[in-house]
Amino acid sequence: MIDMPIGLDLSGYRACDLRARELIGPAVFLGARRDLWTFPDMAAANRHYWKHEGKGRGVSAQLWNIRDKMREVDEAMTPARQATIGEAHPELIFWNLAGRVRLEPKTSPRGREQRIALLRERGFTEVERWLKLRHGTGIGRDDLIDACACAVAARDSVQSVGDGRTDPRGLRMEINF
Repeated sequence: MIDMPIGLDLSGYRACDLRARELIGPAVFLGARRDLWTFPDMAAANRHYWKHEGKGRGVSAQLWNIRDKMREVDEAMTPARQATIGEAHPELIFWNLAGRVRLEPKTSPRGREQRIALLRERGFTEVERWLKLRHGTGIGRDDLIDACACAVAARDSVQSVGDGRTDPRGLRMEINF
């Protein structure tokens, strides 16, 4: 499982993102679209989307900042590869592991402790040690914890959100947890 959008529509918001946002809130970025990386800057992208889809239907800075990675994933992904590589969202995974309860923010000490405890219960007993070893590697604290959540979902996931639709390339638009 990877924490990157797979299956990109030409316009609008993906149903899987809308449903995930209903469940876990604004941690889910809306606006992943097939042409996002074709714009020279975020302002141009938002002007285009507002004109064609309505005011407020643009993209966030967070989504804009991962557009090149989205393109790499999109270029590499095929329907056959999607049989073994799926999209996941760490906060949706943690919500599910916590009994479908929203946790404290992941940037807070309590939220971090909650996530590490949930990972420990699933066999990730070395997370605290790994967090100490990451210094100087460029790996962010939250990125390491999120990667562990995606590994749990890769091993255990049997659920997803989405409406069963595929994108123009035949990729399922769904988020596994």
